[in-house]
Amino acid sequence: MPEDLPHFAPKLTNQTCNFSHKIHLSYLSPQLSPSHLTRLRPMASSSFCPKHALTLYSSTNHRRNKVISPEFSLRFQASGSFGSSRYVASIVSINENSNNLKHRLMASGSSAAAPVMDQSPAQTTSSPAVPTIVEVDLGNRSYPIYIGSGLLDQPQLLQRHVHGKQVLVVTNTTVAPLYLDKTIQALTDGNPNVKVESVILPDGEQFKDMDTLMKVFDKAIESRLDRRCTFVALGGGVIGDMCGYAAAAYLRGVNFIQIPTTVMAQVDSSVGGKTGINHRLGKNLIGAFYQPQCVLIDTDTLNTLPDRELASGLAEVIKYGLIRDAEFFEWQEKNMQALLARDPSAFTYAIKRSCENKAEVVSLDEKESGLRATLNLGHTFGHAIETGVGYGEWFHGEAVAAGTVMAVDMSYRLGWIDDSLVKRVHKILLQANLPTAPPETMTVDMFKSVMAVDKKVADGLLRLILLKGPLGNCVFTGDYDKKALDDTLRAFCKS
Repeated sequence: MPEDLPHFAPKLTNQTCNFSHKIHLSYLSPQLSPSHLTRLRPMASSSFCPKHALTLYSSTNHRRNKVISPEFSLRFQASGSFGSSRYVASIVSINENSNNLKHRLMASGSSAAAPVMDQSPAQTTSSPAVPTIVEVDLGNRSYPIYIGSGLLDQPQLLQRHVHGKQVLVVTNTTVAPLYLDKTIQALTDGNPNVKVESVILPDGEQFKDMDTLMKVFDKAIESRLDRRCTFVALGGGVIGDMCGYAAAAYLRGVNFIQIPTTVMAQVDSSVGGKTGINHRLGKNLIGAFYQPQCVLIDTDTLNTLPDRELASGLAEVIKYGLIRDAEFFEWQEKNMQALLARDPSAFTYAIKRSCENKAEVVSLDEKESGLRATLNLGHTFGHAIETGVGYGEWFHGEAVAAGTVMAVDMSYRLGWIDDSLVKRVHKILLQANLPTAPPETMTVDMFKSVMAVDKKVADGLLRLILLKGPLGNCVFTGDYDKKALDDTLRAFCKS
């Protein structure tokens, strides 16, 4: 295991693997010599799909501000263990127009190596940090997720994804005073031909509706934005969902970029193209699948996030471990206090690992025909709570946390998991300062009436995401004993 990895990174197993990859990489050297390739590390592995992300660096020590970094496409073959393998690469094509210092590399394989946190080489104090990049693989609609500190201070990251000369930044009354000027600066620095407009919406889930959405369209039409314009979502999940839906509908579709500023949005809602608004009868019932051009996650924005909102986002982080990534869940159990203390390295790792899980699922099932639905563990119960108590009363992550406990309880009643997992879920949610039961005002009838119009209902059958088997495994099914659902609802509701 490399010595420079942080203490909380999972250990790299010495698992043997054999695979071939097509790789995209950038040399950190103007010399196009394969002999400079000295470091290769697997960055991600999923319990569901055997893909690995690899990063290669040059051993040469050129100054970063003078480096030439063309993009290469290589055919790469490896055999042996990650600790001692010999790697052979041959250049297939070169694209001299790229100015990326590093790209995420996707490789198909069959190894069970534990995920390892990617860490860029040490940066000089005068040079910007190289972002970690996770790719959402959707063919010609693929896009990068940039993760790192100070990314809003790197204008080229945003500007490369703005194709026209008009930009509309959609944000809210909380985020605008903090990051709107910085975002406009990033969009216009050295790029005077770009005209940036902004629309500032009220903050809160209760404003995720058609009336508020119309304010985005009003501003776009008044500003005479054309089909080459770009919408930019600057804020949390509500802003991202509304801006994305507006982009999907305006002029029948314009480009948009996600700049998430909450944990919830950074680890989940900004990735995957789900956009939409709420209806008074149910959450997210009106919307579209519409992918962004990129997602830019500046982890510095978490410094201004209130503690309650930070904890809310951790519910989605916990979810990934429960449904598909047991090692990640075990890491969370050991590092929850570091996350609550906003440890930068811990949070960067948690965001990256969450995005890798989300990106992998979206790549395999973009429109939620089956696999992607598993990302909704606890959400059916949780959405009922949000709707029942009134949008904005409970944060989304708080409702999902209580809903997760209910889904786990039902899984146990069905005999699909053992009691030890029930206790571990309860314990980690308490550690994250999240609720483990719905509000007392929720009744069985309230749950049933809202769940009846859930998006996962098919032919009148309510399908649920439930845990089944060891940690990291779940099912999306309507084939369960309805008595277990009734017993769970009665156990958590007074009436």
